[in-house]
Amino acid sequence: MRIKVTALLLFFAGSIVFAQGRSLEDLFPHMNQERREQILTGVLTEAREKDSNLYMQPAGEIGIKVSGLMTADLRPSCLVESLTVIPYLDKPVELLDIYNAMGKVRDLKGRLYHSFTRDENVPLFEDSTRVESPKRTRAIPDPAATYTLPRSDRIYVCLKDINFGNSYYQADISVEEYGLLYGLSNFKSLSYGIIPVIKEKKFNAQFYVEPLTEGVLVYSVAVAEVSDFIAGRINIPSAIRKRIEVILGWLIDNIAGS
Repeated sequence: MRIKVTALLLFFAGSIVFAQGRSLEDLFPHMNQERREQILTGVLTEAREKDSNLYMQPAGEIGIKVSGLMTADLRPSCLVESLTVIPYLDKPVELLDIYNAMGKVRDLKGRLYHSFTRDENVPLFEDSTRVESPKRTRAIPDPAATYTLPRSDRIYVCLKDINFGNSYYQADISVEEYGLLYGLSNFKSLSYGIIPVIKEKKFNAQFYVEPLTEGVLVYSVAVAEVSDFIAGRINIPSAIRKRIEVILGWLIDNIAGS
């Protein structure tokens, strides 16, 4: 009986459609049915080496902007793209909800990834906090949810990475077309012990989030530039993919719970 009730709830939840503006067809006019079903039921992710071409970005101005941001001042050693649609449950999701979800930095702490070397799920980020600025990295709390959506915002984040130790990022949030763009770049080198793996500003990730008629679209792309020496010794595509999947999961959960 419980299984039948759960199935009915999922059916009705998946059937809810809100008038949010654009549709998947508007942003991805050439997407085939197989890919459409993949992103409506899960997360589609692709990782590539030494390829700066985007294959999954939305059409229109936002796709052009993201593409430009990813190639500016970088020669990508790897690129990771992801695409998914979060189904609506019982209410529409507004841009303000998404903005507040993006601000919950401390919720990144303790999120798990599967370590193949340990063969178990372990926290990727042992701690996560905002910091004052690139020059003053004192931890500060996340602010309370706001009732006003800013056109743009910039915050600084420290993630205590299981491999890279304290990793420092600049996050830029801006209103773009019908959605929000969340950009993430490292303002200090990501190092393994004393060895710099990804130098300052050589990692860039962009997350574009837009409420559609089918649900909340989340498109992400990340690139990293490393030396040939590092690329020959560390699986950079795998390292970037794990971090993007964890950050993407954090974003999806926060939006779904908004």
